Amino acid sequence: MAATKGTVLVTGANGGLGIAIAQGIATTPPKVAVHHALYTVRSTVAADTVHSALAATKTHPHDILQLDLSKPSSVRETAAAINKRVSAGDIPRIRALILNAGYRETGRQTWTEDGLDTAFASNYLGHWLLTLLLLQSMDWETGRIVVVGGMVHDPQDRGNKINKAFEEEAWKRILADASSESVESIAKGTWAASPDDPAQDPRDLYGIRRYGAAKLFQIMMIPELQRRLDSDPNLNKISVLGVDPGMMPTAITVGTLNWLVRLIFSVVARVASVVSPNGFLRLPHKSAGDVLAAAFETASPIGQRPKGLYLNGNVPKEMSDEAKDAEKRASVWRASLQYAKLREGETCLADWQ
Repeated sequence: MAATKGTVLVTGANGGLGIAIAQGIATTPPKVAVHHALYTVRSTVAADTVHSALAATKTHPHDILQLDLSKPSSVRETAAAINKRVSAGDIPRIRALILNAGYRETGRQTWTEDGLDTAFASNYLGHWLLTLLLLQSMDWETGRIVVVGGMVHDPQDRGNKINKAFEEEAWKRILADASSESVESIAKGTWAASPDDPAQDPRDLYGIRRYGAAKLFQIMMIPELQRRLDSDPNLNKISVLGVDPGMMPTAITVGTLNWLVRLIFSVVARVASVVSPNGFLRLPHKSAGDVLAAAFETASPIGQRPKGLYLNGNVPKEMSDEAKDAEKRASVWRASLQYAKLREGETCLADWQ
């Protein structure tokens, strides 16, 4: 087997899209397959799912790591272990960091040990902290950070008509302004807080809204982190980009539906993905291919250094107006420093504060 070119790290590798990405890395020659892979999962039970999916690819060099993105201590522990291995030369530098893990609550709302909304911590803050801690182990020449986004980050996206979470005027904008209070309302889950009785929200609209807010913060990472990397003397060649994978028949989308509805959804998605490859409904293997193209492709429209690029599948797409708002992005960044308790020396990013 050829020597490994680099490391690719995928969070949430046990989910529907995560499994498809892992299988793509293991079987797509030669650009991706010769990379060492690190697949993170939340629990050992989830690890079994990844083991089973990769059972047929015995020559694929990979490790499965436990990582709870809702806990900063777990993020720090995992990042330290990876940095140690890269520094020792046990694994190559990180060529692609794919921030794929997603968490959407159904039913009752929950909070972390630090009093943060679990959707905010799991989808955004944990990924933000992980990224900053791992910058020292990135490939500083060709490294890419790929954010898996989604239409739900933008209340104005027409695709959200199907979930009806943002139809009322009160939900047309996620951050009221760039104040710390607005950001805190997302971080602590008081914005779109779920009713005490889940029966009052049978379609989980509040959970979808909080998931969308966390995804907005993730998308904000693309231009904000890219801006800071571009001015860094060592890290300025790293690219940050994002991919909207569309709506797929995975657990985060259809997990609460009965088996018949899930089956119908899968069949419709299969047909729709053929008729319109970058349309609203897609299959995980198609979206996984788009994510891996974002991580490794150099041809148009991605190019050699796709800095700040956001894609709908494999075509460029505008991120939301809020994601492009520099004042709001700066406010989210400042709050992230506070909530993650990032300290001097933990990241090699020069402009980290």
